Amino acid sequence: MTAPSPRPSTPRGAARTAILCGGLAVGMVGLAYASVPLYDAFCKATGYDGTPRQGPALSVAAARSDDSMVVHFDTNVAPGLPWKFAPEQNQVEAKLGETKTVFFRVKNTSDKPTAGVATFNVQPGLMGGYFVKVACFCFNEQTLQPGETIDVPVVFYIDPAVRDDSNTAHLSEMTLSYTYFASKNGQPVTAAVANTAASGTKRDF
Repeated sequence: MTAPSPRPSTPRGAARTAILCGGLAVGMVGLAYASVPLYDAFCKATGYDGTPRQGPALSVAAARSDDSMVVHFDTNVAPGLPWKFAPEQNQVEAKLGETKTVFFRVKNTSDKPTAGVATFNVQPGLMGGYFVKVACFCFNEQTLQPGETIDVPVVFYIDPAVRDDSNTAHLSEMTLSYTYFASKNGQPVTAAVANTAASGTKRDF
């Protein structure tokens, strides 16, 4: 008895296979695009990789008046953006759980309108899970007119749970660092080419 020969594929079967493969490809591409905002949301929710958390302010009762931490501020301007950028205070002492507001001053030193967007991180990186931003100018594109100066705020608190973590319980200081980049379509341009060579941490206004 001879074995039956394989059934020839039908146009309907081939079309179904093509649709399944196409759907899989589209799904993979969509997952790749979705991974970027999902990773960003994960970092903001957990403080992973030195990314400050985002969340609402704590109640006054949650603050610990007997414990505090010194927060230093570091400001930078990437080459290609003709701005000056500096904190109005180089550091503040923040009680754990207390909501603090600090201001940064930004100035466009060029003779034409320019746009910038700030990125940030905290050091040591382990503090990312305990430094909580309530409001911040970071990742918001700013367009400044020639010579214009603005003050931008950051509202934050340090989670008292920092003392319950053996990796951070001993820390008494941390640094919040911002870098302004030239902006294109609301995104930071890390390798901007400009006619003006703007730089680093110049603080005279």
